[in-house]
Amino acid sequence: MLKFFKNFMSKFFKSMFKKKSHVKLGLYGPPNGGKTTLANTICQDWLGEEMGSVSNVAHETREIQIKEEIHIKSKDGKELSFNLVDTPGIATKIDYEDFLKHGMNEKDAKERAKEATKGVIDSIKWIENMDVVIVVLDATLDPYSQVNITIMGNLAARKIPVLIVANKIDLKKSKIKKVEAAFPQYEVVGISAKFRKNIDDFYEKLFELVEKRG
Repeated sequence: MLKFFKNFMSKFFKSMFKKKSHVKLGLYGPPNGGKTTLANTICQDWLGEEMGSVSNVAHETREIQIKEEIHIKSKDGKELSFNLVDTPGIATKIDYEDFLKHGMNEKDAKERAKEATKGVIDSIKWIENMDVVIVVLDATLDPYSQVNITIMGNLAARKIPVLIVANKIDLKKSKIKKVEAAFPQYEVVGISAKFRKNIDDFYEKLFELVEKRG
């Protein structure tokens, strides 16, 4: 009886702590999918400031970036607090020659590739710290070529709630149906982070995602 009571109280206090703690919300996805653009939109909406810089050159975000205590409200009055974690783009191959094409000299290109590689490793390590994850994809590109199977496998194994964001739906080449077909096991929401299209739908899905955290 005493053992049962101790187990019950342990679970009770863990549950209380879990509910009170800030949710760690991670943004994952390939380079140039729009993670930082989405992060900036979220921060501008609720903090009045940006998260980080964006660029047409891949791997602009090469270090983990965190904004703490973002508080948002839903249309029906629900409130959500979370720490937003913007991770470097996940790529299976990083070649310094790709940066040469953008006008960098060889020394800077090699340093950029080195930083980008470290960023990918850090992103993978940080998965275990996440409570919920948003995977941001470019809806104009093949979804299968953008997602790292190891990342998705780790998320599934850890039972971390995932929302797939099909970004850039403002572009004619975007095909949200392809993204939905590629990930039938996950909720998919189409947005344009740059132009804030469907961003309110995204926030509603975010509330639903956190509720699944249990």
